[in-house]
Amino acid sequence: MTLSGAPLASMDLKNVEEVRRNSTLICVPIMADTVDQMLVQMKLAKEIGADLVEIRVDFLKNFNPRPDLEVLIKQSPLPTLVTYRPNWEGGQYGGDESKRKEALRLAMELGADFIDIEFKVAHEFFHSLQGNRPEKAKIIVSSHNYQKTPSTEDIGDLVAAIQATGADIVKVATTALDITDNARMFQVLVHSQVPMIGLVMGEKGLLSRILAAKYGGFLTFGSLEAGVVSAPGQPTVKELLDLYNLRWIGADTKVHGVIGSPIGHSKSPHLYNSAFKSVGFNGIYLPLLVDDVANYMSTYSSPDFVGYSCTIPHKEAGLKCCDEVDPIAKEIGSINCMIRRPTDGKILGYNFDYLGAIAAIEEALRASNGGPTLGSPLAGKLFVVIGAGGAGKALAYGGYEKGARVVVVNRTYSKAKELADKVGGHAITLAELKDFHPERAMILVNTTSVGMKPRIDDTPIPKESLRHYSLVFDAIYTPKLTRLLKEAQETGATIVYGTEMLINQAFFQFEKFTGLPAPKQLFQEVLARNT
Repeated sequence: MTLSGAPLASMDLKNVEEVRRNSTLICVPIMADTVDQMLVQMKLAKEIGADLVEIRVDFLKNFNPRPDLEVLIKQSPLPTLVTYRPNWEGGQYGGDESKRKEALRLAMELGADFIDIEFKVAHEFFHSLQGNRPEKAKIIVSSHNYQKTPSTEDIGDLVAAIQATGADIVKVATTALDITDNARMFQVLVHSQVPMIGLVMGEKGLLSRILAAKYGGFLTFGSLEAGVVSAPGQPTVKELLDLYNLRWIGADTKVHGVIGSPIGHSKSPHLYNSAFKSVGFNGIYLPLLVDDVANYMSTYSSPDFVGYSCTIPHKEAGLKCCDEVDPIAKEIGSINCMIRRPTDGKILGYNFDYLGAIAAIEEALRASNGGPTLGSPLAGKLFVVIGAGGAGKALAYGGYEKGARVVVVNRTYSKAKELADKVGGHAITLAELKDFHPERAMILVNTTSVGMKPRIDDTPIPKESLRHYSLVFDAIYTPKLTRLLKEAQETGATIVYGTEMLINQAFFQFEKFTGLPAPKQLFQEVLARNT
């Protein structure tokens, strides 16, 4: 799928700064019980950088249309969009329909910049105006699908039907069952002949809310605080501005991201978006909740979708999507980085996990040994790797390459043995690990998700067994101090956080993404603030 940006007609709005690369506005839903509470939220919306506010009057208790709307519209510090959403379209209002429409007409008369009317009743609403439309107010005609995202053709037909009502702005919101659903919305959005709001709801629809700025969306919604949203999957204004640099996204912005499931915990967007901005690189980095890597890659085949990190559980599936794989990654059997080559669009696969993790482990060993050593401090050590998935393969190969004696631990013995055979090592089951201590001062590496949020009370090995290890590394970085690391520290072992692997391998990926040296100090500062 090849997608490109398209310009929108400009709107004459008060208080909208002309500093953005795109014309996509940030709108904050204002949802409160009282007018006074709404006014407080509006002021906060202006302070944090929003462009307009959506006054959700269906949330007001004891709503009195004329006095309440007069105060809210006249005293708003930002342009206003008035929405009075009925129950049948996902809103809070369950009363008389004629009174609802009358309130929206009143909002137009009182100076609202926009009002939102549902497509289902749009023809009736326009007829009720009887040609008496205030010039200032623009009418958004909206449709919400809370079940799915229809085909591109169906969305296109819906947009045409909404446009035919006389809408100034078309709004279509659908629901993402898969991350590839966003691509259908982008296709329609970029070809729309009228200003359009095209958003896909849910966690898998986050892509649409950020890349609205790339594909010409009229506006995107951002909440005042996390979790207090008018629709599922809505980011905060702070995230739109500070994390995703929305103001600087344009039609030519290159898209990167981290492919995983789950993915909401990832700190990678904080790292890369800050780094991209610091060096002036025109790129965006997103958390991508992907179920099927091959389907994702074939759907987003545009040259603008250029680089990905791969995390649990897609490191091996990602390798199968690559046209060319770095020899080391091929030997490991998994990747953690994919790059689309600009000259021919081929996907190149790399594995930087083992480089990042091994470097962190070696550094900690040297520090505990009192300084530099001749060769790798891992040479000759018994290197116990828990997990035989993508990260386990990377660490087992890394230990083997450095001269360690590798032991692979896995719930399924056959998988442990398959990996151990590749690195000349020994295999045991997870059940055997607690009693496995043929020598002291072993190195333990956890590459499984045991101990990751939300199961932070879990650990792959009992505390009493940790006294046989001189160093313990956990690839998990959320939380930073896992139960495994905490108990290892209490037994006197040196511990290495997963954040050290994350930041080391991020240096390599950044350079592949951008062709520029990684701003290492900035990476470290950003990671410290976000862990």
